[in-house]
Amino acid sequence: MQNRGVKMNKFSNKPTNKHMYEAILSLETMDECLRFFEDLCTVKELMAMEQRYEVAQLLDRGLIYSEILEKTGASSATISRVNRCLQYGAEGYKIALARTKNK
Repeated sequence: MQNRGVKMNKFSNKPTNKHMYEAILSLETMDECLRFFEDLCTVKELMAMEQRYEVAQLLDRGLIYSEILEKTGASSATISRVNRCLQYGAEGYKIALARTKNK
């Protein structure tokens, strides 16, 4: 949903707060990034995000759901959701995966 060039949050009618994303882009080292997310998120939130990204990496490598479940412990619902995002999402996973594939 767009409003006069301002991107709207897909979960509410409020404009997206770009300041947080600008702060993330300003971080220069892995240590700074880890410290920022440690302050921003709960341990459970971080674990969930890390698990979803690991699932995306494994799906990108062609692993099947049962292999991903065994390697990550992610539920089939989580694997399915990540797969749906890879196929039909905003391509955020695809961009990140392409840029970090050889690291």
